[in-house]
Amino acid sequence: MSLEENLDRVLARHQELQDLMASAEPPSPEEFARLSKEFSDLTPVVEAIGELCRAKDETADLATLIAEPETDAEMKEMAEEEFAQLKEKVPELEEKLQVMLLPKDLADNKNAILEIRAGTGGDEAGLFAANLFRMYQRYAENRKWKFELLSLNETGIGGYKEAIASISGPGVFARLKFESGVHRVQRVPDTESSGRIHTSAATVAVMPEAEEVDIKVEEKDLRIDVFRASGPGGQSVNTTDSA
Repeated sequence: MSLEENLDRVLARHQELQDLMASAEPPSPEEFARLSKEFSDLTPVVEAIGELCRAKDETADLATLIAEPETDAEMKEMAEEEFAQLKEKVPELEEKLQVMLLPKDLADNKNAILEIRAGTGGDEAGLFAANLFRMYQRYAENRKWKFELLSLNETGIGGYKEAIASISGPGVFARLKFESGVHRVQRVPDTESSGRIHTSAATVAVMPEAEEVDIKVEEKDLRIDVFRASGPGGQSVNTTDSA
């Protein structure tokens, strides 16, 4: 399927979702939530398609303007300059859309749990782990994500043996999932007085946050056993029946 066919399919589905949500017979709350999420996921793609269509239309209009003999030299020069910029922009927009149309990981829109642990390198590894943790915290703040500290085990000199945080926001796991792994640094540690370069490591783990699930246990699924004590004594001083 060509890019144009894919884009037409997205536009048609986006309109279909809008019509379903505005239907005279509204869907159930669960179905509405599902449709609304799919609509929200497609909206950035639809906006990018609109940007691409506008760029193509402007490119065609400028090409017509440049080709007309009546166009004065100054106007033609300005049109040629803008035309050159748009000719570069169109392929960039097409590439951006191709990436947006790639199948998504089901966990991409989930929140994430970030775990950082000091590796080899002694105290310097702990300092490096702390640097990494603060870097991710600032990155989350810049993207307007919620960053919540869950657990922290410090070394005593400003480093971290282990740090765990919850990060909430749109597309968190998609952005951070490739950060998992061993991170290394070569530098002169603050704890090194002779100026030697040390290699230190820290491990980073990024996991999708598990969704809360409401579990309902029906009374028919319960089994209650009643036991009769053989006589008073011990824990059965004041009772003869127990469940």
